[in-house]
Amino acid sequence: MDQKSVLFTQLADMGLSGNETVLIHSSYKSMGPIEGGPEAVLDYLMEYFADGLLVLPTHTWAYIHAKNPEFHVASSPTNVGILTELFRQREGVYRSYHPTHSVAAFGKDAATFVEGAEQFDTPCARGSAWGKLLDREAKILLVGVDLRRNTFIHGIEEWVDIPGRITDTQEELYVVRPDGTRISVPSRRHTPTSWSEHFWKVDEVLQETGAMWLGKLGEAEVRICDTVRLTEVLTEMLEAYPDLFSDNEPLREDQRHFFREEGNKEDTVKK
Repeated sequence: MDQKSVLFTQLADMGLSGNETVLIHSSYKSMGPIEGGPEAVLDYLMEYFADGLLVLPTHTWAYIHAKNPEFHVASSPTNVGILTELFRQREGVYRSYHPTHSVAAFGKDAATFVEGAEQFDTPCARGSAWGKLLDREAKILLVGVDLRRNTFIHGIEEWVDIPGRITDTQEELYVVRPDGTRISVPSRRHTPTSWSEHFWKVDEVLQETGAMWLGKLGEAEVRICDTVRLTEVLTEMLEAYPDLFSDNEPLREDQRHFFREEGNKEDTVKK
């Protein structure tokens, strides 16, 4: 098979038909040699998901802040990889107006999907693109990266209202639209502690509960997350253990067996 056919087969093997809404976090280098480079990868992804919605993060949180407050939708580069930077510049791709946690989308309802990000003052508000992923029952592909790069989990923590994750005060940030108009978007930020570096600890639980499974894309290992099941599992765990991601230690035994215990309780009730 040629390279495109191999990648398309791998996507199909992940359970993806091409009609879905899919968000992709990626390490391009992890895919191994790709003839045509990152542009070819984007060509293949945009073709495969032509009847769905393809979304990539185009974050700028690393350099948009109080001392450098202007996010230019049309020109501010991403800080999350080469595929995201090239994707945002492509014809037919729409970028959201969030100053630090924007996304870019291509395909079905792309323009509508990215609308409204500037209305919220948090990184992953339920009404933003991050919440819309859940509404659309999207899949998240972690290509050559692990759960520590899954921004959607920040969203779940935000929606459950885990304390200490977002600053109490706002920064005065601004969005410069493609037409040059400038709007104020006061924004709260993730607190300095790198909570996402602790997300790895639920890897096994997510696989065991069917919220995540593994695949391949090129030479890269891919974690495929179902946003609905992922939200169900982590919401239950965070409500029971608000400190779940507060340290970088493996899960405690009670946390590891949480869903088995819950299942046993349900079986006992049914009997």
